[in-house]
Amino acid sequence: MTYEFFARTDQGRVRPNNEDAVAIDHGTQIAILADGMGGYNAGEVASAMATDFIRTEMVCWLTQAGASPPSSEVRQVLECCVERANHAIWDASRATPRYAGMGTTLVVAVFHGNRLTLGHIGDSRCYRLRAGALQQITRDHSWIQEQIDAGLLTPRQATFSTQRNLVTRALGVGPSAMMEVNEFQVAPDDLFLLCTDGLTDMVPDADLAHMLRAPLALEEKTARLIDSANAHGGRDNVSVLLVQAGKRQGLHNHAPHPE
Repeated sequence: MTYEFFARTDQGRVRPNNEDAVAIDHGTQIAILADGMGGYNAGEVASAMATDFIRTEMVCWLTQAGASPPSSEVRQVLECCVERANHAIWDASRATPRYAGMGTTLVVAVFHGNRLTLGHIGDSRCYRLRAGALQQITRDHSWIQEQIDAGLLTPRQATFSTQRNLVTRALGVGPSAMMEVNEFQVAPDDLFLLCTDGLTDMVPDADLAHMLRAPLALEEKTARLIDSANAHGGRDNVSVLLVQAGKRQGLHNHAPHPE
């Protein structure tokens, strides 16, 4: 199985700085996305620490593990790397007053063969487009999602809630991390979208699916998604990371292009 990657992050139309971070390693087929939180620009410190640390640690292990490491080992090492990243952010927040309370959401996708090991914390998401149908394959760790699960809010009511950005899990806000990890079979032509809530709060899932189905290069799809979020108000930083699976020849990897 071959994979094509493209990522971009944008400040949006309202926020004074960008606290999102994205990272890709083409050789080991890792994609990481984070949405930082905290005052005095600490959110961008937390998201950068998370993406840099996890990419470095996972690339080191996967390079030594070879082409087809067992899924159980990938999961175990990913959990260990994320826990160590959590400790690093937590320690930095306690050691530096201006970083107090910082943290970040996280989505980590490790593609190995025709398998995806997917870990996430918080409300940044991963979607899969398969045969034209878009499905969210992460579950938000948020107050809103808990209200929906309890039957106290409908999904439509949730879209109008002022509490929609309250996360119930984040990386670096405590001494341990609560990451959810799932594994998926990857089919040829699957398209995966990793994104921050700066996209999903602005653009309905139906519009996301329409743009992802378009017969365009990943770079053009990414631009359309970000442009759409900004056209709808761009109230938050918006980051998009696309991963195209396929056995076709001629796929080309692209490096992230932060703005």
